[in-house]
Amino acid sequence: MKLQYQARCSGVTARGVKPAPCLGTVFKASRCASGRVHAAADGGVNPFASTAPSTVASGVQSVETASTSANDKYGWSSHTWKWRGHTIHYKTAGCGEPVVLVHGFGLSSFHYRRNIPILAEKYKVYAIDLLGFGKSSKPILQYSMELWRDLLLDFNAEFMAGKPVVMVGNSIGALACLMVNAASPQEAVRGTVLLNSAGAMNNKGVIGDWRILALYPVLLFIDFLLSIPAVSAALFNNVRTRDNIRQVLANGVYRNPSNVDADLVEEIFAPSCDPGAREVFVSVITGPPGPKPWNLIPDLKGPLLVLWGDKDTLTPVDGPVGRFLQALPGRRPETTFKMLQDVGHCLHDDKPELVHAELLPWLERVMAGLPACGDVVAAAVQEQTAMAAEPLPGVAVGEDMGEGAVAEPAKEEEVVVATVAGSTPVAE
Repeated sequence: MKLQYQARCSGVTARGVKPAPCLGTVFKASRCASGRVHAAADGGVNPFASTAPSTVASGVQSVETASTSANDKYGWSSHTWKWRGHTIHYKTAGCGEPVVLVHGFGLSSFHYRRNIPILAEKYKVYAIDLLGFGKSSKPILQYSMELWRDLLLDFNAEFMAGKPVVMVGNSIGALACLMVNAASPQEAVRGTVLLNSAGAMNNKGVIGDWRILALYPVLLFIDFLLSIPAVSAALFNNVRTRDNIRQVLANGVYRNPSNVDADLVEEIFAPSCDPGAREVFVSVITGPPGPKPWNLIPDLKGPLLVLWGDKDTLTPVDGPVGRFLQALPGRRPETTFKMLQDVGHCLHDDKPELVHAELLPWLERVMAGLPACGDVVAAAVQEQTAMAAEPLPGVAVGEDMGEGAVAEPAKEEEVVVATVAGSTPVAE
């Protein structure tokens, strides 16, 4: 393939000549063999990327564009990719083994601004804007956890070049990562990291948390109101104001309000102005909740790291999902659960240094093929062996749960939380 370059500096266009850096455009040499051709924002081609063809067989059209914005101060490059006819925005940085970052409800890849530069020192980092959020397209359709699972499966197949990947997700992004792991072949998975995982896409998950039961009739009424376009427009416009975003984040979601800065508020507000943003908001709140985390665990592959903020008011650690994941290491030795002190729901941006202190050593062990939690694994294996003779909760003595099965909570319970962009209750 013959590469062509096109420069558009000061109105001058020249083909066949590598352009000099232009105002608003920065060309960075990449040492990573990503297996992709990255088209420059000016219509040219990144000469540092491979021309290897895509192996995705799902009808996905891949067209990437690299661009520069004020966010270059974080050390990443931005790209777009066509998926099922829709534009998906994502960021990349660094070189090495792949790590994919998935954001939560109402947010975008920008939410990993404090993590991408650190991870990129050793790894090839991809941070995606899920369909309906950030700079990705916002088509009017039925949004679901399964839709985002399929997007991420195709994204991994397209860009990982056959390498196993570590998936890192926050909130609904964490639930999506669990779903991707469960649906992927063993050779495609290296590990999974959950940052305050959601239990469902919205408030129609399993019921049980008393904090939600008290509000459940109100939540059902809100679903009804959102089906009325005039009402949903008024509610959405109230929720998405800059002042409301700032207040909700600083007064409950974050424990470190100084990290709720103007950049973060703008990166949440700006996409809410895009055509289709209101319809995405309504679809996520009123759509199907998706699978429960405990139903995905039997199909989970590789090591699992769970980090949880002890001050999370959206998915509290004493809620059904938090309790289940805290107990999981005793049943699944490849699981590590760590409670982070004085941290809220968005722990990776709230107090990133605490997340990095747990995540980076874990990644090093996983990438090296070592037990992800060292001596903790051996201790958990011993504990599991000792427990083998005891009946599991809710399972009769001698009852066969099947290979890899995990005891489900005794009661069907629900995790429902509030959108980070407002006070309307939805599950993150």
